[in-house]
Amino acid sequence: MSDGTLTPQELADFMGERGVELFSISDHDTLGAYGMFEPPAGSRVIPSIEINTTWRQNEVHVLGYCVPLGPSAINELLEYNQEQRRLRAVTMVERLREAGYPITIEDVVREAGDAHSMGRPHVAKALVRAGVVDSVNNAFTEALVPGKPGYVPQLYTTPEHAIEQIAAAGGIPVLAHPGRLKDRILIEELVGHGLRGLEVFYPLHSDEDTREFRETAKRYGLVMTAGMDFHDIRYHTKGVGMDVDEADLRPFLNLVEEVAA
Repeated sequence: MSDGTLTPQELADFMGERGVELFSISDHDTLGAYGMFEPPAGSRVIPSIEINTTWRQNEVHVLGYCVPLGPSAINELLEYNQEQRRLRAVTMVERLREAGYPITIEDVVREAGDAHSMGRPHVAKALVRAGVVDSVNNAFTEALVPGKPGYVPQLYTTPEHAIEQIAAAGGIPVLAHPGRLKDRILIEELVGHGLRGLEVFYPLHSDEDTREFRETAKRYGLVMTAGMDFHDIRYHTKGVGMDVDEADLRPFLNLVEEVAA
């Protein structure tokens, strides 16, 4: 319900085909997927969300596991982020039009469809449909990254506030894909604000990254989690899901049980 290309049910069905036993659908800034799919028989679902945040002009993603699906402390935060997304898309379109790109905000809204969180991928898809570029990747590199005409810096909530709100809602705050951080000192800073876990297992982490984050999690008493970050089969040709030793996830699963109790 944010920037993936499958519907929630298609994604759940795909996970059933792959034999995924444990999963979350962690959309950006929305819990809208929950209630819109039937999980595969025998699988376990842990509700989750991925909150976009801004830290020193960098984008940082904070996962919130076990957050409530009804009204909670994070609702106001999500509304803020979604409004920032909309305003950012409007500004992107304005700048692109000034640079001669023939798209409108209506084009972007059309690409977003039922998604609850508008973002750069929808602008990119609008550029592809307009025939300006031949792929979403090229739309990003030619128009939507820093230094290009359609780039607009994000102004989301802070990671500290996201962590605090997830915790206030009874959830488990986890830092997503730390290997993509520009400055890993952030991990230590966020531990002091209530961070509970670290996404150690991630497809783009090198073996060295995984070893480092294992040690980091151990040092700060953080649980380890795994995330596929699946958006589209074109980028994950092996399919959805990843193999992780249950022993590595056991402390996280114990914490899930503790929170649910």
